[in-house]
Amino acid sequence: MCGRFALTATPDQTTTFLGLDDIEPFPARYNIAPTQPITMVLSGAPKAPGSNRSDRSSLLVRWGLIPTWVKDTRQFPLLINARSESAAEKASFRTAMRHRRTLVPASGFYEWRQAGSRKGQAYWVRPRNGGIVAFAGLMETYAEPGGSEMDTGAIMTTAANPDIAHIHDRMPVVIHPEDFSRWLDCRSQEPRAVADLLRPVEEGFFEAIPVSDLVNKVANSGPEIQERFVAPAADLPGEPKPVKPARKKPGGDDADQMSLF
Repeated sequence: MCGRFALTATPDQTTTFLGLDDIEPFPARYNIAPTQPITMVLSGAPKAPGSNRSDRSSLLVRWGLIPTWVKDTRQFPLLINARSESAAEKASFRTAMRHRRTLVPASGFYEWRQAGSRKGQAYWVRPRNGGIVAFAGLMETYAEPGGSEMDTGAIMTTAANPDIAHIHDRMPVVIHPEDFSRWLDCRSQEPRAVADLLRPVEEGFFEAIPVSDLVNKVANSGPEIQERFVAPAADLPGEPKPVKPARKKPGGDDADQMSLF
């Protein structure tokens, strides 16, 4: 699954990677959590004949997709992920899969190795060669009973590749730049035509770095949560214990997670 991720690239780096003309300025975000705003990129923006401008556009959406047919959001589960194997048939994702496929820029994501019923060791999973990655996403605009509209979205997942399988059995779907146009093209590319893109990324693409439990709390939102941390296998006499990164108080640029609600 994907329950936390980060986007620490600059707006210029993000626009270049995604083939956008521009994007709203944003701060580095180290601990993006469900219900917070996330950037999604769609295709199909109108452009003048002969224009060199991109037909892609970006917008902020609430992380947690709400289908248009939901009557009471309080009784509906938070859909932060969509299983790629069944999204085209599931009522919650079927329409978005056909009409509103998106890209979600990220610098990496966090995953936890389960320890019984509790979260165990946390990992920061990032591209081995650095840079930005694009996750496959789905978007839906939900009309609230009062008349206001809210853009919502989910990140698609697939079976974990060997780099991640020892931590968790699922991982986000990665769309490579050469496949951006085909994935975003909802006019001529039906879901079955892009099903081949919904596969685990190649082995060696990601590296998983153990980090401290600072990432467990959304209030911890600075770069220190990505620092390498390995818990001791046992408390051996005379063996120094690892020191956790210093906690930073919420506030300031690093803690700005831009909540919509």
